[in-house]
Order: sequence, then structure tokens, then C-alpha cells
Amino acid sequence: MSRISILDKNKCQPKKCDYLCISYCPGVRMDEDTIVIDEDSKKPLISEQLCEGCGICTNRCPFDAISIINLPEAIGEPIHRFGQNQFELFGLPVLEEGSVLGLLGPNGIGKSTIMNILSGNLIPNFGDYENPQKDWDNVIEYYKGSALQNYFSKLANGEIKVVLKPQMVDQLPKVVKGKVKQLLENVNERDKLDYVCEELQLKNVLDREMENLSGGELQRVAIAATVLREGDFYYFDEPTSWLDVSQRLNAVKVIRSLADEGKSVLVIEHDLATLDALSDNIHILYGSPGGYGVVSGRKGVRLGINAYINGFLREENVRIRRNPIEFTIRPPTPEDEGETIASYTDLSKEYDGFSLTADSGDIFYDEIVTAFGSNGIGKTTFAKMLAGAEKPSTGEVDDEVTIAYKPQYLVSDFEGSVSDFLYMNAPSYGSKIFESEIMTPFALEDMLEKQVKKLSGGELQRLAIAATLSKDAEIYLFDEPTAFLDVEQRLIAAKVIRKMVESRNAASLIVDHDIVFIDYISDRAMVFDGTPGLNGHASKPTDLRTSMNEFLGNLNITFRRDKETKRPRVNKLDSYLDREQKEKGEYYYLSD
Repeated sequence: MSRISILDKNKCQPKKCDYLCISYCPGVRMDEDTIVIDEDSKKPLISEQLCEGCGICTNRCPFDAISIINLPEAIGEPIHRFGQNQFELFGLPVLEEGSVLGLLGPNGIGKSTIMNILSGNLIPNFGDYENPQKDWDNVIEYYKGSALQNYFSKLANGEIKVVLKPQMVDQLPKVVKGKVKQLLENVNERDKLDYVCEELQLKNVLDREMENLSGGELQRVAIAATVLREGDFYYFDEPTSWLDVSQRLNAVKVIRSLADEGKSVLVIEHDLATLDALSDNIHILYGSPGGYGVVSGRKGVRLGINAYINGFLREENVRIRRNPIEFTIRPPTPEDEGETIASYTDLSKEYDGFSLTADSGDIFYDEIVTAFGSNGIGKTTFAKMLAGAEKPSTGEVDDEVTIAYKPQYLVSDFEGSVSDFLYMNAPSYGSKIFESEIMTPFALEDMLEKQVKKLSGGELQRLAIAATLSKDAEIYLFDEPTAFLDVEQRLIAAKVIRKMVESRNAASLIVDHDIVFIDYISDRAMVFDGTPGLNGHASKPTDLRTSMNEFLGNLNITFRRDKETKRPRVNKLDSYLDREQKEKGEYYYLSD
């Protein structure tokens, strides 16, 4: 069994502990110390050749900055290592012309590293991080006789063009100025501008400035700009964040059109329903986030996602999760079942150019209500009215109910560390309940010393959810809590929210677009319909089956249940199952 040592330099504070890890390390071989002080950073470096894996340094470190990870022998040699005591990647996917290949795995497991290597932005060092002189000739020789040899040969010689859609589309206005139409016309190398604008519903934003676009609009513009460029290999990093269900399926259609034209496409995606509809095959990434990542063998999309849900990769003989993820088909909830915690009359809200109406409804103790519908149709406005952040034009909300609210867009300009933020914004921070029920599941202890301004999107989201749950409230209101979270983190968030709501005899209202997450967490649901940007209408909370049938019926989309895992899967338009379910009026559940 080999091992790697990982040192989180953001958490390591040797001056405060006087190098306890070095003081207590018993491992000395050939008169060489196992742990030494790095001359540049003045922080410890652990020799992985001399380390015996006794674990004393990990136990002695007061900041949890050190971890020793055992590696299975079967994973072979590393493809890339960022440095001593840093992340290590094992394996690369192999692309095929005319197909879409998906990558599925947690954040920090190497997906973006794979993107950088295959796009030519990073030359793999095959674990030899001390010799940075690697070039493409070394890579081509390493993969001699494999499909990747031809790929890297063409990449090194400039014979293929790579087009990449980045993950953080909210940063685009900082580097791209001007109107949307001008941007798309400048990159319209494939003469597909009209098609892409039609499918991605961009015609109404063509004359808008980039800096005035919402998150969902920026995402669609980024997808459009990527698809319009001429290339051989296309890489999409989380293309559906901020998009509603209809927009996600439109994005699927546009991205798949590249494969239909013989292009090779690689996609990183955390929405399982979208990944299922988008990909022909997938690779699962497993390992230790931040420590090492392993690329599984190629799997069919259905079998691969099911293996990921079950937590066991049969071909690799590896268990990646202790317990499988279980989906249940809930029977309809009677309308009058439950004790009311909050109620509201018929509501309306009038803005200049937009109006929202909502049917009167009740929210019960110990339940989770989800709200779904198109972007720009009033979900966030409704959430703000319940939270008291917006006053309705007509109607009343039970203002005696206390509400804790997590907004859609996260504030990242806080001056200070995560610990400072929690101290100021999380009332129960420091308590044993917060530590065990919120901090540990969301892995907040790993980023307490980080500056809030430097957090990733997923870290900000976990912090915002945790701060909201730390408050003493009767209703917990979450606006798009799954954005930037990977599959594991989404399900952890669902479990934590459920547990905190029930333990406090409270309730929760969640606005989100991830069908799998909604199916996993919902007791009842609300449907928002209307014309985006002009008017919206919210139904009262009702059972999930009825709500989903109404919502998907409006979109002319059907979902079926996977026979093995019971997870929701989207049907292809006009397929046999799609037509059969529509004839029965079952857009979400198949009839018994």
C-alpha cells in the first residue's frame, strides 16, 4: 500500500504551534528527517518515501492541516502531481468523435485538472513534480500505442482546436465588455448564430450589455459563444448552473448538436438528470477531494450514474460510498394533513413591467416545500415576500413567523475569514450542535481560516446554507441552494436541512431547478408559471406528483423512473415512453 501526504498550506500555522508535527514525528531513516521545514514557505514538508504513515503528525496538528492518505496499488502511476504534499491525478478519459463524454464526481477530485490537460493548458508531469521541464514529446511517448497518443500529437502540433466554456460565468463581465450581439457575432465562426439564439432563447438579450445580464443569461451566452466557435474538441465546465429546467434541456440539445456534427465533447455536470440526457458515456472520478483523484473506466451513462448512486464500481471493485443514495416514490399528501406553521392570503406584487400573483396557501410544521418554474417568473420575489424583504402590493403574510433567508446570489465581498463571518452571521456558531450537525457535514472546519473573498462558489454556498441554518427560525427559506455544489454536497445539504427542520419543529421552502434534488427532498411543491420577465403566478403548495405533472406538462417534458435506483430520468422528446406517458397524463411518475 502506497500513500501520499497532503498539507493544506492555508490551514497550517507553524508559528502558533512551534512545529508540533516535526517535534513528535518518530520516523527517521538513514539519518534523514521525515518532516522538514520548506525554505521558501517556512512550512513543513513530509517525505512520502520516509513516512511510515503512523498518523502522529495528523493527531498532533492543532489546525487539521495534515492528512495521510493510503492509495490502492491497483490505480497505477499518477498522470499529474502538483507538488510535494499536494493533489495527485490518476488516469485520463479518452474522447471519441461524434459523442458526448461526461465526468461525474465531487468537487476537488480533479475534473478541472483533466480539462486543463486535455485542452493543452497543462502538460502532465506523471508525478515528477521536481522536474518541470516536461514537454509534449514526453506525453506522446508515455501514451504510445493508445488513443491518447494521437490526440496529444495533434494537440502539440496545433492540428486540432480546443474550445472551452469556463465554470465561473459570473466573472465574464469583468473580461468581456459590450453588447451580447457584438460578442456572439465576433465568435460566429460556424455560422450558427440564428439557430443558437433561437434554441437558447437569447434574442431578447442581444442588445443588452454583458454587465447587465443575470447569472442564467450569462450561462446561456457562454454556452452560445462556445458552440459558435469552430473547433474539434469542446469542453463544457458545469454548463447548467443558474438555468431552469427548460433552459437546461435546451442547452442539452445545443451541446449535443456538436456531437451530431462529428465533434468530440467533454462535459462536467452535477445535475444527474441533465448529465443523463446529455452524455453518451461517462467516467466516474473517485478518491479523496483535495488529495487524489482516480478516473474510472468508461461506462454507459445509465449504468455509470447508477453505479455512482449505488456507491460501488463493479469493474474497478471499488466502493466509493458507504451507503447507496435512495430515492423514494412518495404517495400524494392530503391537502389538509399537518399542523399549519404559516399561512398567507392571495398575494400580488406589482413592479414596473412585471407582476406576480400567488394563490393563498399554508405551510406545515416539519415539512419541506419546493418551488420550481422558469427563471424570471417570480420565485425569488415570492421568497422575499415570505421573508419580509419585500412587501406585497395586496394580501398578507403571517408576519408572526420568523424566517431565516438564504438569497440566490451570494455575497462574497465580506472582509475577513470564514471564522469571522460565522462569528458575525451565525448565532449558534461555537455550540456543540452547530459543530456536529452543521459544521461537520458541510466541512466548514477545512476553510475557517480562508478569506471569504477567496472562497470558491461551492464553498460560499455551503457557508451561506450553514449560516442560515444556524439561526433560530420557524421557516428556513433557501433560494437555489444547489448552485455550485457537487452531487454529494447537494445530498448532504438535503439531509442537513431535513434534519434541522424536523429537530426544530420548523419548516422550509426551497427554490431550485435540480429535478433530482427536488425529488429527493420534497414533501410538497409549488408551481410557478406565466411569461418570464412579464408576469408570474404561484400555485398553492400541493403534493409533489400533482405539482410536477402540472409543471412538466406546461413544458411538454416527461420524466420516468429508473427501474434500478428509482431516480428521475428525462425522456427523449417523441420517444415511445414520452408519447406513452403523455397519453396517460403522467409527466412525472409512470402509472402502476
